[in-house]
Amino acid sequence: MPLAVYILGLSVFALGTSEFMLSGLLPPIADDMDVSIPQAGLLISAFAIGMVVGAPLLAAGTLRMPRRTTLIALISVFGLGQVAGALAPTYEVLFVSRVVSAFACAGFWAVGAAVAIAMVPKTSRARAMAVMIGGLSIANVLGVPAGAFLGTHLGWRSAFWAVGAASAIALVGVATLIPRIPLPERKPELRRELLIYRDRQVWLAIAITALAAGGVFCAFSYLAPLLTDVAGLDEGWVPTVLALFGVGALIGTVIGGRVADAHLFGVLLSGVVASTVFLAALALLASSAVAVVVLSLLLGFSAFFTAPALNARMFNVAAAAPILAGATATSAFNLGNTGGPWLGGTVIDAGLGFASTAWAGAAMTVVAAGLVALAMRHQRAGRTRVIAKSPESPESPGAQTATTATTADSSQR
Repeated sequence: MPLAVYILGLSVFALGTSEFMLSGLLPPIADDMDVSIPQAGLLISAFAIGMVVGAPLLAAGTLRMPRRTTLIALISVFGLGQVAGALAPTYEVLFVSRVVSAFACAGFWAVGAAVAIAMVPKTSRARAMAVMIGGLSIANVLGVPAGAFLGTHLGWRSAFWAVGAASAIALVGVATLIPRIPLPERKPELRRELLIYRDRQVWLAIAITALAAGGVFCAFSYLAPLLTDVAGLDEGWVPTVLALFGVGALIGTVIGGRVADAHLFGVLLSGVVASTVFLAALALLASSAVAVVVLSLLLGFSAFFTAPALNARMFNVAAAAPILAGATATSAFNLGNTGGPWLGGTVIDAGLGFASTAWAGAAMTVVAAGLVALAMRHQRAGRTRVIAKSPESPESPGAQTATTATTADSSQR
């Protein structure tokens, strides 16, 4: 991997810490802002909504801008958003600061992913994305628990200040170590890139990504109150369990990134099914502290095991528009990160309890698994049509080679 890919992964550490640290800060934020925990949970959805909207808008708006300049501007705005959050006097101001930060975060993900993909061959796309997602995993191992620790001992605002400092370090890395990425000889045209949305496989990839991510984060967003109010653990355990989720995420990212380039659909289907099983087990065993701790690690593994494959799949089906592919993948993940916490808050408000968020999440991942199977079927049907249209006869050596390659490729997937 080029050094620049690792720099992007380090930058994602700051972005990911901000995105997910609220899962360990909801109780103190709710108390300080005088709102309910589900209302505080909407701050997670606010960030996700900002990323859903911001990714395509910023991808389109920066299509012809130099990549490094765009990344510098976006990480700067993101850092300023963290400062605004730390100083927010009201819930409304904090809400707006999260949306602004999310716009910048979304743009950075979209452009950064395209830069990473452009620097490696097609056969290494999942590994390149695994490096970037690795920054997100490390954020879950170190950043999110550290945020919860700071929130417990120094107040939740200190976590925002810490992310602001991490953003400043990321800014220095991007400005000094990301090389100049030349734009293609043929200038990108938004109208031409938008044609990717005519492809049914693109929409299937969006739906799978949103449901797979949303199912896990439907439960993860309310993990802190689940640990304390249902499993009976002390508040001091929250950072530890969040770190275990991150450990699982890091292991899952490494393994998934190495396997997904050769077995993309196998990784997708096995990972989503595993998330469904773990979420159902979490709902059934929520009152057992040991079970919840173990399942938190396993959920981190299954969620991030699929993440490199989900990203690589989007770049494969939308290869004609790499910037929009990155933006679309970012938006899809955050559709899930919006819908998941919203659905979790809805079932809590309905009086079904914190454990019910895991059942709701499992319902989302069941649908995701079904869509993975549908995407596999469409892909195989498409390959069959290509072979059927081949001008060579079935007896010719060329046709035999094509059939053998297709069969081997299908077995890999």
